[in-house]
Amino acid sequence: MGEYKVRARRMAEQKWVIDRSIETLGVDCFYPIAQSALGATGFDVAGDIMSIRLRVKKYADVSREFARVAAKREVVAKKAEDEGHPVTARDNYFSAAIFYGFAQWTINEDDNEENIAYNAKKIECYNRFIKHAPHPIERVEIPFEGKLMPGLLHLPPNNSPKVPCVLSVTGMDGFKEMMQPVYGDKLIERGLAVLSLDGPGQGESIMRKIRCTTDNFARAGQAAMDFLMKRPEIDANRIAVSGVSMGSFWVPQIVAHDHRFKAAVVCMVCHEPGMNTVFNVAYPILKNRYMWMSGYENEDEFDKFAQTLSLKGLGSKIKCPFMIVAGEDEELSPIEHSYDLYNEITAPKKIMVYEGQGHDFKDYFDVKALVADWLRDRLDGKPMQSERIYIDLTG
Repeated sequence: MGEYKVRARRMAEQKWVIDRSIETLGVDCFYPIAQSALGATGFDVAGDIMSIRLRVKKYADVSREFARVAAKREVVAKKAEDEGHPVTARDNYFSAAIFYGFAQWTINEDDNEENIAYNAKKIECYNRFIKHAPHPIERVEIPFEGKLMPGLLHLPPNNSPKVPCVLSVTGMDGFKEMMQPVYGDKLIERGLAVLSLDGPGQGESIMRKIRCTTDNFARAGQAAMDFLMKRPEIDANRIAVSGVSMGSFWVPQIVAHDHRFKAAVVCMVCHEPGMNTVFNVAYPILKNRYMWMSGYENEDEFDKFAQTLSLKGLGSKIKCPFMIVAGEDEELSPIEHSYDLYNEITAPKKIMVYEGQGHDFKDYFDVKALVADWLRDRLDGKPMQSERIYIDLTG
C-alpha cells in the first residue's frame, strides 16, 4: 500500500530525497498537499491536517493518511445525518470527499484497485454532501469525443431565471470536488453559477482514461460551452472561464478556439513553452503525474510530446477580455513567458504580477476575490482598459 507506479526517471532516482525531505521538513515540503486540503475544506479540519503532517514521514504515507482522516470524517457525517443534524453531516461529508480525493493524488496508474476505491468513496461522500448543500449542485456528464466528461454545476442560492456562469478549470493535481468550498465561495457569493470540470487527465476523467493531449482541452472547453448554452438556468450570453495552475495553460487554448466566452482569467501560471521547469526542474511528482494524464509510459516519448505544449501564436486569436495574475517568483514557469502571452493578446487585457510571490500566493484568498470581482464586472458588461500592473509587497 502506498508504493505506486513510477514513470519519470527523476521520480525513481530522487525518491529517497523526497522521503528524507518529508521526514525532515514535513509533507508540504515537496508539494503543498496538506495546505491545499486545508484551503479546500476550511479551518474546522485543522486538527486532521495537523495529524497528517505529524504522521506522514515518507511519500508512500500520503494516501494512507488522507484516507484515514477521510474515513473518520465519513463516520462523523453518517452519525450526524442519523441524528438529524444536516449541517454537521454536510460539512463532514464534504471534508471526507476532499480527503478521499487527496488520497488518490500519489496513485498515478490505471486500474489501481486502491485508487478506484478512493474515487468511489469520494463520489459517494460528495453525493451525500449535495443533498445538504447550501446551494443547488448537480452532477453532470458532458459528451466528449465518445466518452462522458464529468462536472459539477453549482447554482447560486435564490438565483434568478438566468444567471451568468464561470467554467472553472483547475490544475493537473486538482479535482472538481475541491474547487468550490462549502462556505464563502468567491464566485457563488457574487451571484455566478460555476461549472467545475474534470477535464482530460483530471479527477474522474483520468479514471475513465480520458487522456490529456496537446490540444484537446480546447475541445473540452467547447463541449462544456455547448452544454452550458443548453441549460435553462444559464445566461448563454454571459459565460466566462477561469484557470488555475496548469489550467492557466489550458484556458488560453479554450478561448482562442471558442469565441463564445465573454472573459477569461488565469492565475498561478504555467506558460513556459515545453514546460521544462515543471517537468525537469520542479519536484518529479509533477512529471510523473502528467505522464499518466497524457498516457505515456516511455519518458523519452513524453519529452517529445512536452515540446508540443506551447501557447505561441494563440494570443492573437483570443477575442475576449483576458486577465493574467501571477507571482513574480513563479517557480513552475518563468514570469517572462506570461508577459510573452500578454504581449501577444490584442483583446482588452490585464496582467497583475505580485512582487515576491511564487506559485501559491501567500495572499491567495485576496487574489480569489480579485478574480471573482473582475469576472463579475466583465460578465456585467463593464468596460475595461488594458493594463500592466506590478504589485509590491505593501500592496
